[in-house]
Amino acid sequence: MIPREGGLHTLLRFLQKHSKHGKIGPFSIDMIMKMTRLILDTNYFAYINKYYKQTRGGAMGSAFTQVYANIYMLGWEQNLIEHQASKNEIYGRYIDDIFMTTNESYDVITAVLQQAQKQDVNIKINPTISNSVNFLDITIINTNGQLTTSIYYKPTADPYYLPYKSDHPHNIHRNIPYTALVRAARLCSNLHDFHRERLRVHVFLLLNGYRPHFISNHFQRFFQVNKADILYKYFDDNTYAKLHRQLLYQTSKRKLEEQAMKNEPVLFPPVLQQRSWNQRLIQKILEIIVILLQYNDDSLMKVLILA
Repeated sequence: MIPREGGLHTLLRFLQKHSKHGKIGPFSIDMIMKMTRLILDTNYFAYINKYYKQTRGGAMGSAFTQVYANIYMLGWEQNLIEHQASKNEIYGRYIDDIFMTTNESYDVITAVLQQAQKQDVNIKINPTISNSVNFLDITIINTNGQLTTSIYYKPTADPYYLPYKSDHPHNIHRNIPYTALVRAARLCSNLHDFHRERLRVHVFLLLNGYRPHFISNHFQRFFQVNKADILYKYFDDNTYAKLHRQLLYQTSKRKLEEQAMKNEPVLFPPVLQQRSWNQRLIQKILEIIVILLQYNDDSLMKVLILA
């Protein structure tokens, strides 16, 4: 868990580095630090009719906690990032999972990770150093310097999709086979792994009550929409390579919708578009927060509980 003072110092350095005229957006650094202390110092939860105060870390699922933890990790990982950049290697992190590449010996990279471990006793590193590793929902394999990816399933994963007989709109069921193949084509870098995943999805759908004809129709729709009909019946590496790149770098539906809203003011008037907060409203919120900050802990706890 993130120690209180260590987390606050890391956050302050981050704000000072990225602020403009002492502000992040409309908020001053001082105000952000006060709001952060307010959240950390009034982190209460109820359990069996009793209230408890959390003194380390933050509430699971809190939007603030995730941002705060990412900023803390960003401060910790700078030496690793610089090391990887100096070696022209890959470094990536998603929350608390890290992926790195290296051409150094096992002993050298182990020493680098041990040094990173010593930086902060609150962060524990459990490395897997191999030519094949699982990262999030993919398996990454290094074959003579060429990285390939395929979908990774945890041993405890169940073959579950939304049951066909569930009380959901038909379009939800119709899109499940399609989106399952989109995911497979994005994450599987070679045709063999894609077809293996396609068969796995087919079996999982059958187990969840989907009819064979229904599955086949929507699998075929996937190949037709993405102009890869030949892959429905035949193995063609070139066609699959094109399909993989096309879907891997495809702009998300959300981004396309946001762009459409900006380009079509008649269909999507400004009132429906995302807008920044009203500055007067923000000021009122800040005034309330300043008042709350003047309470001592016991009084503030009562205010929060009553709210």
